[in-house]
Amino acid sequence: MAWSQDEERMLAMIERHLTDEDPKLAARLESFNHRAERGRQGKGAGRRLPGRSTVIIAVSWLLIATLIATLLVMALRHDAAALPV
Repeated sequence: MAWSQDEERMLAMIERHLTDEDPKLAARLESFNHRAERGRQGKGAGRRLPGRSTVIIAVSWLLIATLIATLLVMALRHDAAALPV
């Protein structure tokens, strides 16, 4: 739904007032708007690659699982070697 001319004029006036009163906040909001717009454009382009933190977490879990499996194998082999034949 499109904005009416009165609504657009009022929003522009509010934006100018905000920029005059608190330029730091206005700059942060503008930066947020740019990042949000880039995010919307990226969604339509296909699948996103996982973020760095997601990759780090996945690799960490893989290493933990490997360590646990290795310790279990070592413990079971040690117990089997200790059994009398």
